[in-house]
Amino acid sequence: MKELLIASAAFALFILCPRMAGMTKVISDASNVSLVKVVVVGTVVSLPLIIAMALIFARYGLVAALAFCVITDFAAAFAMREISMKAGVETLIIALFVLLGVKVASMVSGWVS
Repeated sequence: MKELLIASAAFALFILCPRMAGMTKVISDASNVSLVKVVVVGTVVSLPLIIAMALIFARYGLVAALAFCVITDFAAAFAMREISMKAGVETLIIALFVLLGVKVASMVSGWVS
C-alpha cells in the first residue's frame, strides 16, 4: 500500500505541467465556464484517456503513445473550435509546440549520449 501511495503521489506531481495550466485557462476563458469546474470535470473525463495512453505505451511503445496523444491534442483543438476559433487555434499551436519539443528533446539528448 505504501508503494502505491508514493507512486501515485509522484504521478500526481508529474502530470501537472505548464501546458496543462495554460490550456485550462484558454478553455475556461473561451467557454465562460469556471476554471475549477473545467478542472474537476476534465479530470474525470481524462481518466480513461490517461489509462489508455499508459496501456498503449506499455504494449506498443513511445511512438504509439505519442501518436495517441497527438490525436487527442488535435481532437481538443477541433472541439475548442466549436466554442471559439481563437481558442481552437491556440490549442492547435500549443499542440504543435509540444510535438516540436519532443523532436528537439530527442535531438538534444542524442548529442549528449
